[in-house]
Amino acid sequence: MKKLINSPDDVIADALKGVEASDANVRVDHDNRVIYRATPKEAGKVAIISGGGSGHEPMHGGFVGVGMLDAACAGQVFTSPTPDQMIEATTVVDNGAGVLHIVKNYTGDIMNFEMAAEMATDAGITVSTVIVADDVAVQDSLYTAGRRGVGTTVLLEKIVGAAAEEGQDLAAVTALAQKVADNGRSMGMALTSCTVPSAGKPTFDLPEDQVEIGIGIHGEPGRHREPIADARSVAKQLVDPILHDLDFTGAPVIAMLNGMGGTPLIELYLMYGEVVALLKEAGVEVTRNLVGNYITSLDMAGCSLTLLKADDDMIRLWDAPVKTAGLRWGL
Repeated sequence: MKKLINSPDDVIADALKGVEASDANVRVDHDNRVIYRATPKEAGKVAIISGGGSGHEPMHGGFVGVGMLDAACAGQVFTSPTPDQMIEATTVVDNGAGVLHIVKNYTGDIMNFEMAAEMATDAGITVSTVIVADDVAVQDSLYTAGRRGVGTTVLLEKIVGAAAEEGQDLAAVTALAQKVADNGRSMGMALTSCTVPSAGKPTFDLPEDQVEIGIGIHGEPGRHREPIADARSVAKQLVDPILHDLDFTGAPVIAMLNGMGGTPLIELYLMYGEVVALLKEAGVEVTRNLVGNYITSLDMAGCSLTLLKADDDMIRLWDAPVKTAGLRWGL
């Protein structure tokens, strides 16, 4: 294993020190491993928190800031944060207008956020929860009942964060989050495995001449393995299952071509060009896009495609100012 670390046991603690040192717009509670906005949102506005296992950076801590999250809880690598982390974050960010929990559909995340929401409710904080389950690759997986929660989470945090920023109430913000979750779909693929620092070896074996179609962000098995092919063929295997699952015609679409952590940007741009050509052939109008690393899997080489069937209000909120480490425009 070749990694820029001090000790496998200290990766998260050491990384959080670097997060704090690199970004004056956030502060880090190192005891609870929670990243907060350095300047809290004004009183009377809905607060939004999320979180999950580390190793998917910039998800979630890189999306804390104006126009997105108020806080993000960092679990161990590929491991859900604890309810104690979540209740601490919920309590700290509550401005009197309620708190929205954005949860990716993994068993540990669901269970721990549920416990935290119950504790927060008992403490007099109004909490709502929206679960993202957008991966069309498989129905059930290693850590999941139902579909896995992946790339739509990024788009949801941006759009819903803007709605909360402009003062929409908890019911409206929650309804919008559910609408985004319902209209987002994702599909991923891997060229290589990833290596969890504490394990010291690849999570799974993938021969040099094979790719895995439908991979999960923790290295969960996908739909199938096949010999490596050209980018156009791979793009088709990402686009077709998404379009088969939901009709994206007749609406503005936000597309994200996301790197898994170990793929050069030149290859991601190349893949995006292939994806857009296929979408155009299918009559899908891409109005906004992201290309880059937004929800990763440590050092895995590969990519994923996320499409969101949006509307004019979602596009307006997408375009609203944002200032985070992972997304920044308009400020």
